[in-house]
Amino acid sequence: MKLIFDAHLDLSLNALEWNRDLRRPVSEIRAAEAALPERMAGQAAGVVSLCDMRRGGIGLCVATQIGGCMKPRSFVANWESPSQAWAMTQGQLAWYREMERQGEMVQVADLPGLERHLQRWADPDAAAETKQPIGYVLSLEGADSIVTLDHLDRAWEYGLRALGPSHYGVGRYAMGHDVQGDLPPQGRELIRRMDQLGMILDVTHLNETCFWQALEIFGGPIWASHQMCRSLVDDPRQFTDDQIKAVIDRGGVLGAAFDVWMVVPGFVRGQSHPKEMNITLEDIADHIDHVCQLAGNANHCGLGSDLDGGYGNEQCPCDVDTIADLQKLEGLLAGRGYTEADLTAIFHDNFLRVLREAWG
Repeated sequence: MKLIFDAHLDLSLNALEWNRDLRRPVSEIRAAEAALPERMAGQAAGVVSLCDMRRGGIGLCVATQIGGCMKPRSFVANWESPSQAWAMTQGQLAWYREMERQGEMVQVADLPGLERHLQRWADPDAAAETKQPIGYVLSLEGADSIVTLDHLDRAWEYGLRALGPSHYGVGRYAMGHDVQGDLPPQGRELIRRMDQLGMILDVTHLNETCFWQALEIFGGPIWASHQMCRSLVDDPRQFTDDQIKAVIDRGGVLGAAFDVWMVVPGFVRGQSHPKEMNITLEDIADHIDHVCQLAGNANHCGLGSDLDGGYGNEQCPCDVDTIADLQKLEGLLAGRGYTEADLTAIFHDNFLRVLREAWG
């Protein structure tokens, strides 16, 4: 079993807003939700838990805080004011801290901590068997909860190491992929301060204009934690080949996302179903391969599954029962001619390179 670094998981969102005890197996979480008198889409259909992550060798992840106040108001993780959004992210931080106290997780926020954690997971099978803590790099998805730049400094102090300035809609600091507009002045200030602090810029969800403006301002390490290819699925949520090449040219990495409306054309959320359309991990591999072909190597693609990011198995590849099934990608990619070194790069080494660059 290979060590997997999943570059985008909304763990605290699931724990607090979806009321999931992620210490339990996925099967138990599903059973608890199946007993609810009314269920939202995605309930009783989740695929992520900490023990299933261990079972699948996912010993390290980028775990998010998320609390926006974008307009128009979205259905999840969106509040009326920055102060409310900040308070939500602090509750999420408290959950991560409690998971650390219980030995379920450990925060990774600097180079010595990263290397110590990689030693814990040097043998993923043994680490899973002995229930080693899952390492997490803390990221913020959407910057609306940063009330002032002083709050960004406070976030850096408690271990925030990556930040994506936008999510959906009109944000305080950047425009989401689904709206038009430039970076506002406060967004430019935020990105400059991130650069000064040494924070990683996550360019996922930025609209095209803000994407290019952010790259002009920011000189540090970048990644696109959960991002797919527009040439395969023609939607503003996906990156054009020029955007992908820009991330590659900056030494960045793009994490392949598993939300299937981003993976194949024609999937309609709430209407289509992955089984009916036969959407599988082979379709994920198509996006990975596209990035690798643009780069000319396997050094700029990774995994950023975004599993249980507001949806369940009704909206992920039909051969994924739980997040542990990410391991199936090894055989699929090997069958396409990817070498052992390529697979190691995609599964964890590429994102580790960005962390080492940021923290070295």
